Amino acid sequence: MDRNSAIGLTLIAGVLMVYFLWFSPAPTPQTQQANKPETSGQTVEDSVQQNTPIVSDSVLAQTYGDLSSAFAGEEKITRVETEFLNIAFSSKGGIITDLELKKYRTYGQQPLKLITPETNQFQLLSKYNGKDIDLYKLFYTTAQSRNGDTTVLSFTVQLSSGASFTQTYAIPDNGYEIKYELDSKGFDQQLANGPLNFQWNNIVKLMEKDLTDTRNNTTITYYLPEEDDFDNLSETSTDNEIESFTTPVRWVTIKQKFFLASLISTSSNFPSGEIQTAVNQSDPKQVKRANIKLAIPKETLTNGKADFKFYFGPNDYQGIGKVADRFSKNVYLGWPPVYWINKFVIFPVFHYLTGFISNYGLIIVILVFLLKLVLFPLSYKSFLSMAKMKVLKPELDEIKERVGEDMTKVQQEQMKLYQQVGVNPISGCIPVLLQMPILFAMFYLFPASIELRQQPFLWAEDLSTYDSVINFAFTVPFLGNHISLFTVLMTITTLIYTWQNNQISSVQGPMKTMSYVMPVIFFFVLNSFSAGLTFYYTVSTLITFIQQVVIKRFVDEDKIRAIMEENRKKNAAGGGKKSKFMSKLEDALKASEEARKKSGDERKKKK
Repeated sequence: MDRNSAIGLTLIAGVLMVYFLWFSPAPTPQTQQANKPETSGQTVEDSVQQNTPIVSDSVLAQTYGDLSSAFAGEEKITRVETEFLNIAFSSKGGIITDLELKKYRTYGQQPLKLITPETNQFQLLSKYNGKDIDLYKLFYTTAQSRNGDTTVLSFTVQLSSGASFTQTYAIPDNGYEIKYELDSKGFDQQLANGPLNFQWNNIVKLMEKDLTDTRNNTTITYYLPEEDDFDNLSETSTDNEIESFTTPVRWVTIKQKFFLASLISTSSNFPSGEIQTAVNQSDPKQVKRANIKLAIPKETLTNGKADFKFYFGPNDYQGIGKVADRFSKNVYLGWPPVYWINKFVIFPVFHYLTGFISNYGLIIVILVFLLKLVLFPLSYKSFLSMAKMKVLKPELDEIKERVGEDMTKVQQEQMKLYQQVGVNPISGCIPVLLQMPILFAMFYLFPASIELRQQPFLWAEDLSTYDSVINFAFTVPFLGNHISLFTVLMTITTLIYTWQNNQISSVQGPMKTMSYVMPVIFFFVLNSFSAGLTFYYTVSTLITFIQQVVIKRFVDEDKIRAIMEENRKKNAAGGGKKSKFMSKLEDALKASEEARKKSGDERKKKK
């Protein structure tokens, strides 16, 4: 590796360091007693549970007429259980009051619930005979039936005039989607003109190990069909985030790192709405508060049924693409070309391996082997370039001694040498650059893969989060309150690999020292990242180390030296052809030298 290659690699490492520092999770705070949320400056309600004031029957009758009877009744809970979901519906409001994902557990091995009475509130607001009304505060008559493999649950309010308002849920035996319909028979005529306002307030509770990482991956996402635009509120912000929609919305989702709670319109779009998130940093059990407001056109009730569906389930890239348009974007795969590599190469191979291998540590090892096999030609070219630079090192050092401190002249002389012996000085960097998208693809693959969630391997209890073999009672700046053993192993293997590289490298001085500093920096950066990710980097570095040991046995430096001498003779005789790259590089160096001389002449004239 020559000086130019070393500079290129150092710049790449610097970009990686800045990138990981920018996106790395902050240290996990120590557990503390949950304090009461502060109210000042917050627009998200402090509690989703609100007490309804007691109103006399006479006042209700005077205000709502024959609908007043629906304001009183006995709440009945209907529970529907499938292989995937355990759902409780209440006759008061005709709403979901409790929803558990049966195939998943929290980090503390408790039932994983996306909706509970304490953390969730639904409202459907309008005006009835000119008076404010929440249709989810009424008592409904419940009816349950089966339609093939689907449980159908309906909640109806009937008026003496024969008008009615019905909510219908269709819960299939398989999957995480729940169809939801609103059906009015004359009831809508009593409602005010304008849309019904659907409001959903949700407190996202901590279900994973790392609070900070969970907060940084929790937000509200949405899809604007007219613009074909998927977007979201800031995930990492701890401020109150709010956005209003000026164009129709197809769906909105309360997105956690591994789970989604969504409302999707299947008949028509929501014409307007508003979403907001906020963080109560004093409560370590609370991730974020999410508020959703959506307008439901009254016309959809007047002209027929308003059709929707809920999705309560895993944020699993393999399945969510079928839920709705652009719904798979809830799993972030990076920017192009990283996105394309993940979508069309890495994810398909990874998911194929999960189909018949249950040990995810073994899957990661196999994935590394497959990628190294595919990238072997690039690795070989990179090693061969370093071997050439090692052979040339004595001549490069001689140029520096002969020319002195004039770096432009040194580079010009080195270019001549490269041209004479037929060596491209950046040929060692190009293979490394081509492998960079794979490196970044892994950075997105493992944190986004729900398959790794709560999958143990060796000493790691969960490959989707960091493995903490040593925990501190305090927080170390830039490190956190723990030590990840996989990150330690990653650092050690990288240092060994760096040492091996430096044995065949032409790099000396500060550049060589920097090559040992970078792995230590990455130890601090990646200490709180997914154990699956740091394990991958550990295995990848080990295999690269072994790969280079094998390649070295087949690279004959004497043969390389002989080929260079042959090229030197050929070029000296005029038989060699200068490459376009070398020509452009020489022109650039000449232009730089001329500009330097011109600048020096101008300074002399001024004196």
